[in-house]
Amino acid sequence: MTTPIELDLPHKLGKAAARARIENGFGKLASFIPGGSVSEHHWDGDTLSFTVEAMGQRIASRLTVLEDKVHASFDLPPFLALFAEKIRAKLTEEAPKLLR
Repeated sequence: MTTPIELDLPHKLGKAAARARIENGFGKLASFIPGGSVSEHHWDGDTLSFTVEAMGQRIASRLTVLEDKVHASFDLPPFLALFAEKIRAKLTEEAPKLLR
């Protein structure tokens, strides 16, 4: 069973500009786990699905770009769920930088 972390990242860029910034920087989100890297990614409409691999774990991740916000969802496997609050805090701090 996974533990989801979900957060909304408000922006005033419009959908196209927000998507472009995410496309150029989403790999940086892998750094919220020591040794993390993005192993695969693809767009399905306005949703970017990607997998972060770290510490022998796989984190299914999604960023859905909307006109005024990006909805982020990260499904933590049981081992990493132990660190959910620390990971959430790091994401809350770092994820908005993608939209700057």
